[in-house]
Amino acid sequence: MQVTPRAPARILAIEDDSLLAAHLHDHLRGRGFDVTLRHDGKEGLGLAREEDFDLILMDILLPGCNGLDALAHLRRERKVPVILMSALGAEQDRIAGFSQGADDYLPKPFSMGEMEVRIEAVLRRVAYERAEATVEPNQDPQLDFVDNRNDVRLGEQWAGLTPTEYRLLDLLSRNAEEVLSKPFLYQQVLHRAFSQHDRVLDMHVSHIRRKLQAVGYSAGRLETVWGKGYLLTRQPS
Repeated sequence: MQVTPRAPARILAIEDDSLLAAHLHDHLRGRGFDVTLRHDGKEGLGLAREEDFDLILMDILLPGCNGLDALAHLRRERKVPVILMSALGAEQDRIAGFSQGADDYLPKPFSMGEMEVRIEAVLRRVAYERAEATVEPNQDPQLDFVDNRNDVRLGEQWAGLTPTEYRLLDLLSRNAEEVLSKPFLYQQVLHRAFSQHDRVLDMHVSHIRRKLQAVGYSAGRLETVWGKGYLLTRQPS
């Protein structure tokens, strides 16, 4: 039996530094990826909307349209995983990237080896999630969980969740009345190790609470269990 070889993963790299862009292109091509380069945020966003890529590697500081704005526009239409790159090292910049739906964040300067490992990790996670797509729908009493939109709906109202917030709420809802630890949630939702001083998960929980309250959700309550993690409790109807 002849086995058809799997097509290489398609990566769109959006980087305005021509030297770094060429380095990214040559390294990833050498590792067997199908790489497309763009140097402008607006042009890169247009291509990401028109074509199917397995992953987008995007700088934050771009001409035409910065990476955060491009990511915000893209997340309204596409679920393609995005790794942001930036020399901006402040915590607020990382939080802004994850809030917009970034899957990972590479602070410059970084090694080609680290970049490759992170790309492989994101691609493995996406493949795993696709394989798990046959699981039963989330059975929340009020909310409709819509996977292809990464959002929940109560009646005709959409909560407006980011992909990360959606993954977090879906996991908590499927494990209602069970405390899920922060290290577990970091691995399953944020796909990285837990750090004692990292407040990204707390920020996502706060956003989910606010968005659920805005649509009138009353069937559950997202609670903090100090020193342990979070749980979704079911409320009596």
